[in-house]
Amino acid sequence: MRVGEEVTLPCSGVRDDQDGCNGTDWTFNHLGPREVDQVKRGQIVEEAKTKSDRLSVAENCSLGLQEVREEDAGRYICTQIRSGRQQGEDAHVYLTVVSLTEHQDNDEVTLRCSVLNNAWYRHTVKWLFQGQDVDKDLKDMNTSESHYEASVTFLTSHVGYRSGLHLFTCQLTDDHTGEVFLFPFSTPSSGLLRLIVVSVGLATLIMIVVAVNIWTRIKGAL
Repeated sequence: MRVGEEVTLPCSGVRDDQDGCNGTDWTFNHLGPREVDQVKRGQIVEEAKTKSDRLSVAENCSLGLQEVREEDAGRYICTQIRSGRQQGEDAHVYLTVVSLTEHQDNDEVTLRCSVLNNAWYRHTVKWLFQGQDVDKDLKDMNTSESHYEASVTFLTSHVGYRSGLHLFTCQLTDDHTGEVFLFPFSTPSSGLLRLIVVSVGLATLIMIVVAVNIWTRIKGAL
């Protein structure tokens, strides 16, 4: 079982004349109203100890996160402080984690693609087979789709399963920007890191989509 790769969350408000990152704060909001400190004046704080061994602050004050996990999804806010006062607008960075799983029940296989813990962006999720939409009229392949999850179920005798799961691709579309992300089921997450920059008013909103491939080995699976 393998989860995530390293991702870098950029802070767009860093000043050129800033002395290191001693004026940079990072906070994290998983889903609820509470903001949790991650970095204070350039240093990783004790409150973030549950993932402190995976956090780092780069020279440009971006926030590095290794081995991305489901619970890392959410909103990260970078704030610049100078002489005790905030400088400029916050930089909002939204981290979305996508989970790809396989489950086998006797001779039936279900592939599931889920968008994890992101309440700020809506997505359309669906499965493709050999680069094309799964035909909903096919009797041997059933699909289910929503804004947060899509699944496809078929028999192990299906030609797609015999040939390899790489024929199946999860397509994730950002309903706001129209940006499309493709996640082949058998492709490691290292090649699936994408970055979108969206300007809304004075704030910079940055969405990062990270694919987390979670392979579930079931007894008797091919």
